[in-house]
Amino acid sequence: MPINHWPDTERPREKLLLRGADALSDAELLAIFLRTGLPGKSAVDLARELLQRFGGLRALLSAEQADFCAQPGLGPAKYAQLQAVLAMATRELKDGLKRGQPLSSPEQATALICRHLRHRAHEVFSCVWLDSRHRLIELQDLFFGTINGASVYPREVVRAAMRHNAAAVILAHNHPSGVAEPSTADKQLTTRLCDALSLVDVRVLDHIVVGDGESVSFANRGLL
Repeated sequence: MPINHWPDTERPREKLLLRGADALSDAELLAIFLRTGLPGKSAVDLARELLQRFGGLRALLSAEQADFCAQPGLGPAKYAQLQAVLAMATRELKDGLKRGQPLSSPEQATALICRHLRHRAHEVFSCVWLDSRHRLIELQDLFFGTINGASVYPREVVRAAMRHNAAAVILAHNHPSGVAEPSTADKQLTTRLCDALSLVDVRVLDHIVVGDGESVSFANRGLL
């Protein structure tokens, strides 16, 4: 049955306007983006098929252009629209991270970092540089890797800290696998970075590992 024949309370767009985006499933949100389905399939049906084919919303959002455009109902125009949406979300995030803005709680820092890293297709290692009053200096992506990992060099992290005249830092990286559990290598790297940064009087407040819809804080785990 076409979506325009559904009850108003079940149509994704009307449901969003009535109850907010959090009330919608991933398929319903994607259906609003798709706008139309295919012959014999509603936009929601098509959205469910695409999510199943890619393995979830995160994988779809980070898909390469060729893979994205090869799917029925998608194409260059939809890919361009999606990239525009993601770019606007990223810019909105950066606008919210004004220099000098205090990070008032660990939860606020975690939320900002998760939004920044969650949909990256490859591993990215980032630093949130802070001054002595824990006000933001900059959120900086320092190292970029493959789907399996990124090489991180403590010497370069120390150089970046000195360039920013930082007093503290929150380390962060994503796991493209979607599982946020820190690896042994993550723990060893964190120890090396804490030791290196302590030599220039920069305190590591936390190391946040971002997965798909989850994150792990080294500070909360007592790993710092």
